[in-house]
Amino acid sequence: MTTETAKRAGWRDNRRGVAVVGALMLGAFAFNTTENLPIGVLPLMARDLDRPLTAVGLLVSGYGLTVALVSVPIARATRSVPRRLVLCALLAALLLASVVSALVASYGVLVVCRLVTAVAQALFWAVMGPVAVGLFPPEVRGRVIGALSVGGSLALVLGVPGGTWLGQHAGWQVPFLVVGALAVPSLLVIAAALPRSRPEEGHGTRGVAPDARRFAVVLCVTALTVTGVFAGYTYVSEFLVDESGFSASSVSGLLLLLGGTGIVGVAAYGRFLDRFPRATLGLPVTTQAVALLGLYAAGTSRPAAIAMIVLLGASLGPVFMATQSQVMHVAPGRTETAVAANGAAYNAGVAAGALAGGLLLPLVGVRGTFLVGGLLTVAALLLLLAEHSGGGRGGASGGAHPEASRAANRPRRWARSGSVPARSSALR
Repeated sequence: MTTETAKRAGWRDNRRGVAVVGALMLGAFAFNTTENLPIGVLPLMARDLDRPLTAVGLLVSGYGLTVALVSVPIARATRSVPRRLVLCALLAALLLASVVSALVASYGVLVVCRLVTAVAQALFWAVMGPVAVGLFPPEVRGRVIGALSVGGSLALVLGVPGGTWLGQHAGWQVPFLVVGALAVPSLLVIAAALPRSRPEEGHGTRGVAPDARRFAVVLCVTALTVTGVFAGYTYVSEFLVDESGFSASSVSGLLLLLGGTGIVGVAAYGRFLDRFPRATLGLPVTTQAVALLGLYAAGTSRPAAIAMIVLLGASLGPVFMATQSQVMHVAPGRTETAVAANGAAYNAGVAAGALAGGLLLPLVGVRGTFLVGGLLTVAALLLLLAEHSGGGRGGASGGAHPEASRAANRPRRWARSGSVPARSSALR
């Protein structure tokens, strides 16, 4: 049996693991949707709650800031709590907060519910990756992370637009109820299918090739690329109308195109995360830089703008997915803390990028924000190249680490049964 055939067999035979991954994908979709849901129904919420748009807008920016601040502390504080209990509690919190948000017409209550959901999302993203990869052989870690990333990416393409449409036709409360309902099947599957095990059990709790230097570089790459892209992307609608000459009505279609190519990119790159860990990070960072600088240089041409939007969409999701895979691979400590740190870097980058773009907009114009974003992404690429030329250590420098190769040759009865081994050698 070839290695690739063995991988496919591992996925097919581990039905409990596949069910849990599917439930986590649905949970990721629900959390990412609820995070950005107010964006599409902002005017409706402001009118019903009798609050200015800026106050309602804080429900989005405050959410991201909360995730950035609490990700690492809450991951460390809960690292000894059984993962099935943690995930079920987080999904229950999403359900309860969503229902209360929809039924209680109070801005103060809504703020509290958003804070609760943000804290739950911060821990959910930190825990779900290590839990999911721990159910499968080590050599398919990247493929598992890729599957989870598809669930999160679908939120921006389907969840938020669908929630916006539903809110406009049925009231802004209805999308919150729907998101809450999505947490129910995810919660039930995880409660029934996730094996009982202590958090420290299994290979998913530790990096395959711990490397503090590479870990720090990947965190910096996350922060730089996300800051760079959101410096321009925050104003992409204005750019497409004022600079590229598209009609306002066509912008939503272009953004849908961007989101669709993002899902294709995540699905395509996810298949190669295990075999080419460096390339699957370096390549989308490169294409993101090209897209942002291309919009600055040639975005006044409609065909060029469309091409760069497609290229940008195909880069955004894969960059974060690849950094998530890398931090789990080289985590110097527990993987949930590493993933939480990367999530914090991402959300901090979103806030910093939007803030930087707003400050720079009066000075350099909307085109200039894409130039700044492109230069920040180039800095991230140069950082990756410098780290690579400096000689990365361990398994991060190429294909699978020897530990992963040894693990691949061990008996896989645990993978088929859905249970996890008592202790991986990576924990010794």
